[in-house]
Amino acid sequence: MYLARVIGRLVATVRYEGLDGVAFQLIQPLDEHGEDTGDTQVAAVQTSEISAGPGDFVTCVDGREAALVLPETYVPVDVAIIGVVEEATRLGTNIQPATYGAGA
Repeated sequence: MYLARVIGRLVATVRYEGLDGVAFQLIQPLDEHGEDTGDTQVAAVQTSEISAGPGDFVTCVDGREAALVLPETYVPVDVAIIGVVEEATRLGTNIQPATYGAGA
């Protein structure tokens, strides 16, 4: 499980069977300080109850666990958003994810 920031939404007009109704977000993984780490990823959103959008701080799972949390299990996804993070601290310091595009 890791932290990420949602940086965009994706629309898929053709979907694999079992992914109907599953939303997709573009995410940027974050390190323990809230800084960008690694490449951007496409993440499936676990349920319609998770209302994550651009700028939100989220928690994600990858690999087999990503496919297991979706309504229909074992569909071909690599990353899934499983929750929206309201606040995170590390060693008593509040972690704030960097704002998308701040360095651009």
